[in-house]
Amino acid sequence: MYWKYALKRIFYGLIIYVILIFIFSALFNTTVEQTARTEIYEKMSSELSRVTQNMSPEQVEAYRAQYLERKFKEYNLDKPLFERIIWRTYNSVTFQYGNSTKIKTSQGEKEVIKIIGETIPKTLLLFLIAFGIEIIIGILVGIKKAQKAGGMMDKITSVATMIVYGMPSWWLGMILIMFFAYSIKLFPSGGVYSTPPMIGAMKILDVAYHLILPVFTLVILNFWGTAFVTRNIVLGTLQEDFVMSARARGIPEKKVLFGHAMRTAAPPIITIAVLTLLSSVSGSLLFEGIFSWPGMGNLYWTAIQMNDIPVLMGDLSVTTAIYMAGLVFLDLIYGFLDPRIKVGGKA
Repeated sequence: MYWKYALKRIFYGLIIYVILIFIFSALFNTTVEQTARTEIYEKMSSELSRVTQNMSPEQVEAYRAQYLERKFKEYNLDKPLFERIIWRTYNSVTFQYGNSTKIKTSQGEKEVIKIIGETIPKTLLLFLIAFGIEIIIGILVGIKKAQKAGGMMDKITSVATMIVYGMPSWWLGMILIMFFAYSIKLFPSGGVYSTPPMIGAMKILDVAYHLILPVFTLVILNFWGTAFVTRNIVLGTLQEDFVMSARARGIPEKKVLFGHAMRTAAPPIITIAVLTLLSSVSGSLLFEGIFSWPGMGNLYWTAIQMNDIPVLMGDLSVTTAIYMAGLVFLDLIYGFLDPRIKVGGKA
């Protein structure tokens, strides 16, 4: 049964996600606790200067000890190491990241989940739009290459694929910014909104205007690979016996291509497409930095620079969750589309 297959894949995905977060929590444990202790002592100094003015030295020392004991319990710093890591893993898995140390939302709030909630839509907006365009173009070009394999178009686009795939995203992004933003001044060099920000329908158009250059860069970088993979998969499928048989029966070429060949070629093409999207979203640090795009990658870099560990852990766990969810979704789609996959553990 397909639902058993789906539940099993979702369960495995959750288990792997928890294991990864546990590893991240263990790796960041020392830094997280150093940051927590620094925050506790800073707050304690402020608290002591405010409430202990009329206390004797013995009373101040007692108050200080009580304050530290209370705060250490609040942050679970009084527990054994393994228990502290488990507690931090549980908080990360349940999206309880606490407050940031320095970074704030546009409204001045310090809750990490709100900071991420303000940031993640911008990353998804950029990469999903680019993904949709590059997949459409890549599949169409790949089909044309497969239909005329060895022709002039196939050779030129294959060479172009090797050239573009050798380009670092940050280098191509900087070249396009220099040309379109500074030489001919057609598009903005970065950001999401103009200054001063617009309102209403003009704000939507302004965001779309700022999206053009980064989306164009992503499409130029990624659609060649999709086209090349699609070409090879479709070309192999077109040589299968069932396609030859369909052609021999006089079925129109379009129906043979889209009704027979593409249905069989769909799972591996979807696999490549989704993996490209996931790698783009999770590896967006440099790209978002170049275009000053305030997404998850840019937030991660800012958190590293400002040593804001709660935001760093929150960003890392949410990005990991997106990646794992994408892999599980890919597995479910693959099992649904490809009848050769055995579901429910039965041969």
